[in-house]
Formats: sequence, structure tokens, C-alpha cells
Amino acid sequence: MKKGFYAIIAAQFVSSLADNALLIAAIALLGEMRAAQWVTPLIQFCFSISYVVLAPFVGAFADAMPKGRVMLLSNALKAFGCLAMLFGLHPMLAYAVVGIGAAAYSPAKYGILTELLPADKLVAANGWIEAATVGSTIAGTVLGGALISRHAAPVVAALHLPALGTVARAALLVVMLIYIIASLINLRIPDTGARYDQQLRHPGALVTQFGHACSVLWHDRPAQIVLAVTTLLWGAAVTLQLLILKWAGSALGMTLSGGAVLQGVIGIGLAFGAAYAARHLSLRRAMSALPVGIVTGVAIVATAFYNRSLFGDAALDIAGQHLSVGVILAYPLIALIGALSGYFVVPMNAVLQHRGHVLLSAGASIAVQNFNQNIAVLIMLGLYALMLAHGWTSAAVIGVLGSVICVAMAGMIAWHRRNERRFGVVPLGDDAS
Repeated sequence: MKKGFYAIIAAQFVSSLADNALLIAAIALLGEMRAAQWVTPLIQFCFSISYVVLAPFVGAFADAMPKGRVMLLSNALKAFGCLAMLFGLHPMLAYAVVGIGAAAYSPAKYGILTELLPADKLVAANGWIEAATVGSTIAGTVLGGALISRHAAPVVAALHLPALGTVARAALLVVMLIYIIASLINLRIPDTGARYDQQLRHPGALVTQFGHACSVLWHDRPAQIVLAVTTLLWGAAVTLQLLILKWAGSALGMTLSGGAVLQGVIGIGLAFGAAYAARHLSLRRAMSALPVGIVTGVAIVATAFYNRSLFGDAALDIAGQHLSVGVILAYPLIALIGALSGYFVVPMNAVLQHRGHVLLSAGASIAVQNFNQNIAVLIMLGLYALMLAHGWTSAAVIGVLGSVICVAMAGMIAWHRRNERRFGVVPLGDDAS
């Protein structure tokens, strides 16, 4: 790999680390503000809306200047969002600023790989990117939990800085500094010399092209199934990320910091499931993973009925800590949901990338996928906020979410089999034309 490639990986890890820590810090800040519970999902809503609104344009923006500079500006904008939140801008608005930076960052980090590396290195390069993302997701959620834990409070108090004052505000400062570090790493990314037509001068044409790409993929038989299931699962995954924090408190008696650790456990399960799928599922057999989506829904429903009280006062002494059996057994349950999701999503993404390459381009298919998935995120987070506003418990919301996944996945499997009966099997992999 070329030297600049490792700067890309380092920047991706550090930037994603900050993204995940920021969510925990922002939720903690809402708690300190005594915001209504239904405001929490709207934090992620404001972040995701940029991916939908800017979808036709972020690719052209990434091509308008050297991509290392785009990544630097994106991280700088994220740091500014943290600073604005720290100095009083409402977390929803500040998080929307961070979302703009994240939406611009995504096409740049993937696009520069094709400019910097030969084609025979791209699979390995994408593997590095995904590994860095998964690793930073786990580390970022755990870091966020540590920054707002009870152990951080004495450290913040000892600083005697009125501008900080609370652990949430101190956590925001740390996250902002991490974004600045990511920006400095971006300076090490070389200019590849690639230059493109200035497409931003024709925004109407960009919208038309994006609409065409959406239409092509939704009319392709394998792609339409994969778009539907990944859109559903991605929306559910982002909602579940917030739900786990609330469920950890109500069902397990955990603090927000402990709930963040549970989020990290999901990430660990996701990594194992993705690795297993990558090793044992070929592209030709990718659609055989569809029933795993139903199993994932069942596991989520089971979580709705799980509670530490099921095991009474049973506890174990581990490393000098007196831990409830009900809490201990929650970790493998959550890891299982992550593993099932990872096993399911990897082959689905591979099919969509393959069909996008055959029909359009890899970049266009990723843009369409991001657009559809984040529409699902907005819808599901909006419904979650509505449920919280009407007094729904986290267990009830999780039960409904898992049931919807089960029913919807069964319908999509039937849709896929109907397509195969009517039109035949579309070859994937080496046999595809």
C-alpha cells in the first residue's frame, strides 16, 4: 500500500471514533438539560437528514477539490459543531452541523481509494476501511461512556474550569480535540492529482442523474430486494442504537455509561458476524442469507422480554465486583443481535455493490443506498420520538421494532422468490453479465 493510504485509514479511525463518542456526550448533555425523552432520537434525526438532503450533491463536492482537503474541511466542520454545542447552541442544531460534515466526508474517503490505489488493491483497501470503522465504533462508544461516567466527575471538578463544569461538557471538549487531530492527520493525505469536471455548477443535472440512479437500482430485481432489506435493517439499527441506551437503564438498571458499553458489545458481535459471512458466503450464495433477517428480528423481540429481574437476586463475584446474573447474560444476547446483523448485512452490501457496478458505478450505488437507508432512519427515529412522547416503554418499542422486522423480512423473501419464479434467477458473481 502507498504511504498516503495509511493516513486515510488513521483519519477514518479517529474521525469515526469521535462520531461515536459524540453521540454519547450529546445524549448526556440532554440529560443535564433535563430535555424531554422524545428529544433524544431527534438528535440522530438531525444528524441523518443531511445524508438525505445532500445525497445528490456530496459526490460532486468530493470531486470539486482534492479529497484529502474535503476530508479535512469535513472534520473541521464537525469540530465546529462540537464547539457550538459547548457554547450553548442546542444539541439538535449542533448535531445537524456535524451531520453535514459527515455526509461530505463519506464519498471522499471512498473516492480517494480509487485515485490512490490500483484496482487489484481496492478490495483489501475497503477491508481496511471497514475494519477501521468497526473498531472505531466499538472504541468510540466505550470512550463516550467513559467520558461521562462517574469516574470522570472528580477529574472535571479538579480542573476548576467554569466553561466545562459538567462531565458532558468536558466530554464535548475531548471529542472536539479528537476531530482536530483527525483534521491534522488529513494534512498527511497526498493530492492524487485527479481532477474532474465542476459538476456543482449544474445542480439540476445532479438531481436528475441521482433520480435516474435510484430508478435503475429499484427496477433491478436483485438490487431492489437488497435495497429494501438493507434500508429496513439500517433504519432499525440506528434506532436500536438509541433504544439500547434507554433499555439498559430500564431493564438492567445501568447508567448511560454502562449502556454505551452495551453498544460496544453490539459492535463486537457485528465484527464477528461480518467476518464469518465474508469467509463462508460467496457472492453467488449471498441471497441465501435473507432468512437471517427474520432470525435477527426474533432476537430483537426476545430482548424486549429480557429483564434482570428474571434471575432475581442471583449474582456472581467477578474480579472483585458483585455483578447481577441478569446483567451478565445481557451481554451475549446483545452480541448475538450484532453478530446476526453483521452476517446478514455483509452479503447484502456485496450484492448491491456488484449490481451497482454492473448497472451504474460503485459510487452511484453507494449514494443511492445511503439515501434510502437514511430516509428509513428519519422515519423510524420520528416514530420512536412519537412513541416516547406518548409514554411508550423501551421494551414496548423494541418489541414492535423486532416484530416489524420479522414481518417485513418474510414479505421481502416472498417477493424475492416470486421474482425468481416469474423472471428466473439473475446470476451473481463470475457468472453475471
